[in-house]
Order: sequence, then structure tokens, then C-alpha cells
Amino acid sequence: MGTAAGPLPTPNTGSLMVNLFDGTRRALAAGTQVLVRVLDGNQNELVGDFYKQPSILVRGLPFYGNFGDNYTVVVSADGYIQAGFTPLKISPNSVQHIDLMLLPENGTFNFRDALWPTLKQIHPQFATLLAHGGADDSAIEDRYNQLMENKFGSLASFFNLATAMAAINLPVGTPLDYIKEVIWDDSFAQDRFFGYADRRLIDQIKIATQQGEFAPEIDPWIFHHGATSSWKQIQFGEANVQLTFHEGDTRQLDGVDCVEIEPDIDYYKDVGAHFLLEVLVNAVSNTLTDPKQVYVLRWNAGRHAGVADFDPPYTITA
Repeated sequence: MGTAAGPLPTPNTGSLMVNLFDGTRRALAAGTQVLVRVLDGNQNELVGDFYKQPSILVRGLPFYGNFGDNYTVVVSADGYIQAGFTPLKISPNSVQHIDLMLLPENGTFNFRDALWPTLKQIHPQFATLLAHGGADDSAIEDRYNQLMENKFGSLASFFNLATAMAAINLPVGTPLDYIKEVIWDDSFAQDRFFGYADRRLIDQIKIATQQGEFAPEIDPWIFHHGATSSWKQIQFGEANVQLTFHEGDTRQLDGVDCVEIEPDIDYYKDVGAHFLLEVLVNAVSNTLTDPKQVYVLRWNAGRHAGVADFDPPYTITA
């Protein structure tokens, strides 16, 4: 067990175990000094101390029986990007767990596990999609290597999306199973890509929406020019997949009726927060959604939800 802080628990208090990881998805190196702040739902800071262990047990957190039990934890360290999570429900005589990833401030994408020969062996579905439409094996590998060298942010975004879509269980298959081709032009960006998907994917998402897995976006053309329909995954508090369709653009691929698809991942689940804190900020600063931030948020959200680890075929290292 890691470092413990605070008084011993009582019937009116709970505990919080904070586990810290780095951009390789491994435990943060012991000896790294981190500042851990814990705030209750009333925004009172109850903990604000330094630790040098990757696991910190915070004890004696008050249980209020109301919104005050919606705790927030924020972790920072020199040379790392601050991370946090909210809300964390504290209950009496129990330990709430939260795993957080701290990325190095100067972090870069490490594609060691995504070299083309390795990708074809470990992630054949990703490789098949990236290879579709290529002239021959040599040309396909060259195109991929150029992407890795010159548009590494876009490649990381593709891996974020492909990994996330492969983990979404529809009534039949996953969204990734229905995508047939990626469009190779400037639209292959660090926040989304365009491609063509089997039209039957739309029906699958409609069924999943009835089952509470997705929510439709009203007037999708506002955020997605030319879109005709769009649905967002609602499983997590942050970093949910959004699948947008441009049904006026169709194509026959391998004998399958396909429509244009535009997958992306937003930072925030709430539409208002997405517009104010992501769309508007990106427009003012002339930036795009950062695949590094998506990587962290999706990993944190998945760990908190207790689902399979988000593990795209790259890491982020100093």
C-alpha cells in the first residue's frame, strides 16, 4: 500500500486511494514529488500535501450525506501536466479509488509499438483499414511511415479513435467493424478523420441509442459542416466517441453501400461545456483538440468506469 494521510476513518468518514501513472500507462516512478489536493463538494480544500509515492491513501474525509460528498482530486508535479477528476463520491467506511495519468510537459508520441510490421501483427484491424486503397505493400508502408513522421498528431488521433471504437459493443459488432476506408487528404487531422462506413452502422447506433448507449446531437451541421446525423457515446463523463454521418456522400466499397463518416472525440460530455471550453477555445486560439489530452481523459475515464484499459498502440514519453 502507498503513503497514507489523514486521521483513521470513523463511521462518518471515508477514504480515497489515488494511484498515479505516467504516459506509458505504468505507475509513476517512486520518488517523484507530487502535490495532491482534495476538495469536497463545497469546494473546501481538505488535503494539500506533497508525496513521493505513486499510490496515496487519503483517510478521514468527511461524509456529509449530500452534494458535499462529490469530491475533487487534483494532482500536479514539476515537469508534468496537472491532472484531476471530479466528481468522486465518498461513502462512509469505504475506500474510493481513482487512477490518474500525469503526462510530461515536453511529452512526445512514442510509436515504437506501432511500426508497420508490428501493427500488422498486433492490430491487424487497424492496419487493414489504414492499408485500404493502397497500391501495393511497399507503397502502403511508405504512406504509413510518412504519416508517422510528418503527421504524428493525426496518427495518434486515429489510434485514439480506432481503439475507442473497437471497445464499443453495438448489437452487432463494433463501430470500427463497419468502417471500410479512410480518406487520405488534409481532412485526416489531429482531432478527427473522414472515411466511408457501411450504411448499416447508422441502424446499429439507433438501436444502441434506444438502449441508452448513445445520444443524438441536435442540428449536427452546427459543429460538423454538411453533417446529416450524429450520435455521441454517453458512457463516460469525458472523452466520449462521436460518430457523425454525411449521408449525401455515398460510395460502393467491396460491394457494400457506404456513407461518409466523421468520427471524433470531444473532451466534454456536456454540449455547453464542449462549445465553451473546447470549440470556442480552439477557435480563438486557432488550435484543434489535442490527441494527448484525449489520450489522458479517455484512459482516466475508462479506469474510473472499470472497463478494459484504453491502450492505443503508442505511448507518451518525455
